[in-house]
Amino acid sequence: MTSGKPKLAVLVKGWPRLSETFIAQELVALQDAGHSFDIWSLRHPTDIKRHPLHERFKGQVHYLPEYLYEEPDRVWTARHLAQTLPGYTEAYKVWRSDLRRDPTQNRIRRFGQACVLAAELPEETQVMYAHFMHTPSSVARYAAIMRGLPWSFSAHAKDIWTSPDWEKAEKLQASTHGAAFGATCTAIGAEHLRSLADDPSRVDLIYHGLDLNRFPDPPTRAARAPDGPFHMLSVGRLVEKKGFDRLIDAFAMLPNSLDWHWTHIGGGALGDALRERAEAQGIADRITWKGACDQPEVIEAMRGSDLFVLPSRIAADGDRDGLPNVLMEAASQLLPILSTPVSAIPEFIETGTHGVLSDDNPAALASAITELAAAPERTASMANAAYSRLIAEFRMDPGIALLSKRLSALGAGKD
Repeated sequence: MTSGKPKLAVLVKGWPRLSETFIAQELVALQDAGHSFDIWSLRHPTDIKRHPLHERFKGQVHYLPEYLYEEPDRVWTARHLAQTLPGYTEAYKVWRSDLRRDPTQNRIRRFGQACVLAAELPEETQVMYAHFMHTPSSVARYAAIMRGLPWSFSAHAKDIWTSPDWEKAEKLQASTHGAAFGATCTAIGAEHLRSLADDPSRVDLIYHGLDLNRFPDPPTRAARAPDGPFHMLSVGRLVEKKGFDRLIDAFAMLPNSLDWHWTHIGGGALGDALRERAEAQGIADRITWKGACDQPEVIEAMRGSDLFVLPSRIAADGDRDGLPNVLMEAASQLLPILSTPVSAIPEFIETGTHGVLSDDNPAALASAITELAAAPERTASMANAAYSRLIAEFRMDPGIALLSKRLSALGAGKD
């Protein structure tokens, strides 16, 4: 790392976040590849725990005003300074056009945060890179116009599928101050964004992959008797798109002969409702809710489980998973996988070969669980195939190399 101010500024929605390990993994890998940068976060952290990855970040973390009214002096000082920047008038025009189509407080907050970002970025900053195509990219875009800088983004899942097409298209076209490039972590996402871009080569498919150096070698798993205790694990936020409500209903359909237990790791807004659902189904004593856990705790739970279950589905607002990193983490520990064919999950798991992809309705999930519990040799074979595919096709390194090349070409070279 150099002693001077970095040329690259990375914008994120919140830092650190336990549920966004894939972002921390990427940023630490870019740092290890020789890039120096500071993080600019739209929100303050809410998680009590941190991943070891977060401790490895060596740059500074700057927090923009989470709500403009909380730091009025800072916001107004930044606004006055921003108005002196050569691109402010154009940025204001672009924002007003966006506000007419999206007249929300969130859109107003984005512009205020952009003014603070543009005013407080060091003069040395040459490039901005935002994680998520919705709010962080809007803030980066407005600030980049003010400062006359190139900007880029990484898109994931919710930001792709719940953002309006007009906004995505304008962020992907040079004539509307779009990104110099965009990266996304699924083939289905890349295809969609390329269809909206003025130049499809503006969008790169970059799988997050897995940094296997962060994970222990998989355990030697003892053969489980088909009628023995069956421990299932899920890791994911308690939100609609994860499908845990339907999974609880599926558990209630399991045969009495199956000695099962389910552990859930993660927080989320639906926690109380899902616990009440389990109580109503009479299965609460078979469930352990562990809440948010750090990476070592997640790995330990994976190594002690018999099946990883992620019943992803498309939420009512269109939100859905991309390719959840937890599936690759489970594969790294030879933990058999049951999931659903939503979004990009089939890009990693071919059903019947690397795991099982079930319909997301409770009856189908219950049937799949019952069949997998009765076939430990088959599940072990699929887990081995998923591990082999992870090693061969889903390592982190190729994606980091491409992303590093893209950022360097914009002026955020290695130090």
